[in-house]
Amino acid sequence: MNREPASMAGTLSSKTLQAVSWSFIESVSIQGVQFGVGIVLARLLLPEEFGLVGMLTIFITLAQAFLSSGFGVALIQKQDATTMDTCSVFYFNIVLGAAMTGLLWVAAPWIAAFYDRPILIPLTRALSLTMFIGSFGLIQIVLLTKQINFKTQTHVSLIASLLSGALGIGMAVKGFGVWSLAVQQISATFFRTVLLWFLNPWRPALLFSFHSLRKMFSFGSRVLASALLNEVFNNIYFLVIGKLFSATDLGFYTRAKSLEELPSRTMSNVVARVTFPVFSVIQEDRVRLKRGLKKALTTLVLVNFPMTIGFAVVARPLVLFLFTEKWAVSIPYLQLLCLGGLFYPLHLINLNVLQAIGRSDLNLRLEIIKRALTVITIAITWRWGISGLIYGIIGLSFFSYYLNSYYTGPLVGYPMLEQLRDLSPYLLASLLMGLGVYAAGRVPFPNPGSMLLVQVPLGIVIYVCLCRMFRLQAFTELWQSGRGKIAVLRTQRLLREKI
Repeated sequence: MNREPASMAGTLSSKTLQAVSWSFIESVSIQGVQFGVGIVLARLLLPEEFGLVGMLTIFITLAQAFLSSGFGVALIQKQDATTMDTCSVFYFNIVLGAAMTGLLWVAAPWIAAFYDRPILIPLTRALSLTMFIGSFGLIQIVLLTKQINFKTQTHVSLIASLLSGALGIGMAVKGFGVWSLAVQQISATFFRTVLLWFLNPWRPALLFSFHSLRKMFSFGSRVLASALLNEVFNNIYFLVIGKLFSATDLGFYTRAKSLEELPSRTMSNVVARVTFPVFSVIQEDRVRLKRGLKKALTTLVLVNFPMTIGFAVVARPLVLFLFTEKWAVSIPYLQLLCLGGLFYPLHLINLNVLQAIGRSDLNLRLEIIKRALTVITIAITWRWGISGLIYGIIGLSFFSYYLNSYYTGPLVGYPMLEQLRDLSPYLLASLLMGLGVYAAGRVPFPNPGSMLLVQVPLGIVIYVCLCRMFRLQAFTELWQSGRGKIAVLRTQRLLREKI
């Protein structure tokens, strides 16, 4: 009787490791492509044009939350999902996608009037098409995620990003301005949807049941409400800055935010995507759940802490080298946002646990509390400009981690203080690395590129040495795993040579 659980645990561990690897490859490759495309577009376009798209961010992401959350998440969490469940969610998503597109189409004049920008009418209507197009591929993503199959998703996302990026750059070169950004987003959704249907064999049957949807509604509705609150308040700063300041100011903030999300969200979203279905499988085993939570957190901060702190330290040469002097205003915004980004993976994974064990009611309660605090913070800090708003973001980020870990502590047996004790060596190593990189930046360099050429490799070397010196567990496991794979590859090569 003991062998079966051990075998199942080993299989799950192997699938999880493979999923993390593919999800990481997907995230890094997609972020790399999007980062490269963003550099080219930032050099070709004006900050104001990025600001115009930023004004619509909250409306587009809110509509997308209706599609990607709720029943899709409930389908992943449900361990006995049937064909009827899957098909019902598929057809429901299409109807909902059409409704979201229609709603944004009708609301476009009001959105344009709110910002006093007439160009937002056709821009909103064009971007609304992503809702309907994307609704056809959502169930494919849900099924692949439930199977912990991220290899196919990697291929899909990478190809879609390359094709849409090339199209957006081509339009920017031809002088289409803000429309190059819009077409890039629409085409990315189209290519992704087509490729999902081409590479994934699942096809819907002519089945639909309101009863099936109702069974998932209790869990899914609370997840949806939480996601809507989360999307509104994650993007509310785009709305506030776009309304109270100028499109150009919003463009600078948008550029800083997109750069900050590279270190803070890339690895976080990788681990979150994989851990949710994995945590759902082991939701009844609190010992394994705590062990999984600890491993997820330490793996995240091993990468997130040094990257986020490193981005804050090299912000000036990074922005000037990549985007030129016209984006210099975004440098202090990037440095401040990186401080708030330190806590993002911590509260993200803690929320993941609550959803995996079926406590979406607690998730919703937490979101309501945090969003009320967001409104209060914005009402207080907007008087000090965009920097004041970002200081409020930093405070909220830390407090959000406290709130999220408040419930996972008793439910999983892994309270905030124990988490911080496990994570503090990683933070210390990252801070020491940051000091070393900052000291190197005090030396005069002829240009930003040469400064980055010294600071980035130096930071990597310092951090690796500190990880080995402190014997950080996540780093040690990664190091040994890498050495083991190299040894296997070397052995295989030798055997081929002998043959």
